[in-house]
Amino acid sequence: MLTKEEMPACPVATTVQLIGSKWKLLILRNLFMRPWRFNELRKDLEGISQKVLTDSLRSMEEDGIITRTVYPEVPPRVEYALSELGLSMRPIMDAMEQWGTAYKENFKG
Repeated sequence: MLTKEEMPACPVATTVQLIGSKWKLLILRNLFMRPWRFNELRKDLEGISQKVLTDSLRSMEEDGIITRTVYPEVPPRVEYALSELGLSMRPIMDAMEQWGTAYKENFKG
């Protein structure tokens, strides 16, 4: 996690730094539905490698966007869910969904 001094001066750049990758945005999309397990995410996010998923989840956890819960079972069950900070990103995701829908409806290509 970056310190306040290490964050970009521009608020848009800060947001992009936290969730600006394709995979982080798609992970967020899924986590807005419900908590997910690692292998569920890997199967649902077609094309993501195990390393990229692991790195993205770790980064998002360090940044406080998601939580990782390990259940004391054999074998251990781990679930990823949005934190309160992650949930606060709903307006961003809703705006992206609305824009994408409108673009697809009006695309003339």
